[in-house]
Amino acid sequence: MKAIPIGERCARNSIMEQSTGASRTAVNVALLRALHAEDDEPRIFDDYLAASLVTPEERADFESMVIGGLEPLGSERNISGPGRVSRLRQGLRASTTQDLIIARARFIEDHLLDRVERGVSQYVILGAGLDTFALRRVDLQDRLTVFEIDQPATQESKRARLHAAGLARPQNLHFLSVDFERENLVEVLRRSPYRSDRAAFFSWAGVSYYLASEIVLGVLRSIRRIAAPGSCVAFDYLDSEAFDPLKASPRIRLIMERVRQIGEPMITGFDPRRLPEMLAEVGFHVVEGLDPEEQRSRYFNGRRDGFPAPEHCHLVLAEVRHDLLG
Repeated sequence: MKAIPIGERCARNSIMEQSTGASRTAVNVALLRALHAEDDEPRIFDDYLAASLVTPEERADFESMVIGGLEPLGSERNISGPGRVSRLRQGLRASTTQDLIIARARFIEDHLLDRVERGVSQYVILGAGLDTFALRRVDLQDRLTVFEIDQPATQESKRARLHAAGLARPQNLHFLSVDFERENLVEVLRRSPYRSDRAAFFSWAGVSYYLASEIVLGVLRSIRRIAAPGSCVAFDYLDSEAFDPLKASPRIRLIMERVRQIGEPMITGFDPRRLPEMLAEVGFHVVEGLDPEEQRSRYFNGRRDGFPAPEHCHLVLAEVRHDLLG
């Protein structure tokens, strides 16, 4: 990563400290995408701008946490030295969802670009965090309007990070703040330039497993209410076996325990065999679904660097059912 002068580093830290309440998860996702873009070959997904939206201190703290997680609790941590890079990679493979984050980003953007070629002109990112699509694809400014929806503090933090990195907000990018406890998606989009008479692509990543199933289906109903023919949604979910201690993989059990300890428990999984029927009930049909083995074949096949494919994690593209419109 490009070295940052001390003066600029201090200025960036000051800006970040002013953005209290911003999502730490958004920072971690950006770091996982950045580390893949910098250290892994071949790249499954190249988010070459993610590193510019985090501070050196955030990166150092995150890397130390990942490496430290390899050590027995209470032991002295040696996190410097020539073996740091290999230990960081080992920690990323063993105890993070980097593989899921990278695979779903590739899945979402591949389908998004395909839909843009078919005439989709709006992209709605739910829980956008520090997403960089609009920054990376300025070539689409005249063809695609991008709406990033997230909490006010997270969006204020992102604006500060863009300014600190010297990155201008593209003209086609709109930040839509939402109070998730008081507003629904329909209300948020109706107060924006979003056009309900034009096809849109919705992405909803890294959220479904933290919500009750009825809330997940409620969000999908909201998308269905405001989506024109040709619109679709891409999202990820955990299968039900992830919540069965006898069937869940050791890594997913570790990750679930860690998020539980910080007060963000994963609570919901779906049966992949029943999901198409459930989506049909809320107005969608499945265009494509990738289970872990299919993700391994498509994105991870032939790798020799130990980069795994996600267990228990499924990717879905669902389209609005035309027969239910009107």
